[in-house]
Amino acid sequence: MRLVPTNPMNRVLAAILAFEAICCGLAIPGMIQVSDVSLSLAFTTGGVALLLCLAAAGTLRRPFGWALAWLAQAACVALGFVVSMMFAVGAMFLLLFVITFVLGKRLEAAKAAG
Repeated sequence: MRLVPTNPMNRVLAAILAFEAICCGLAIPGMIQVSDVSLSLAFTTGGVALLLCLAAAGTLRRPFGWALAWLAQAACVALGFVVSMMFAVGAMFLLLFVITFVLGKRLEAAKAAG
């Protein structure tokens, strides 16, 4: 499931992933200070999610970038197992990502129709 590289929604999806990376990064001190998660667990889980988001945002026009993007969405939601609030944050970003993806598919269909 991906969009063609020339679809203008690719830029919007990359921006969503960039903002998601910021939230995953900001979740690290939240995990440590608020939820009393160990430093190693917080930096490992938050860092992996952050890096997945950044890698996906940078490679979204390539086929493997889409696999990274969907994996980044799953990683952000999965952070909820460490800090429950990340279920809500991850779900919001997943919803934004899916809506933007669907709109991109509609643009492609409209362009193909004429």
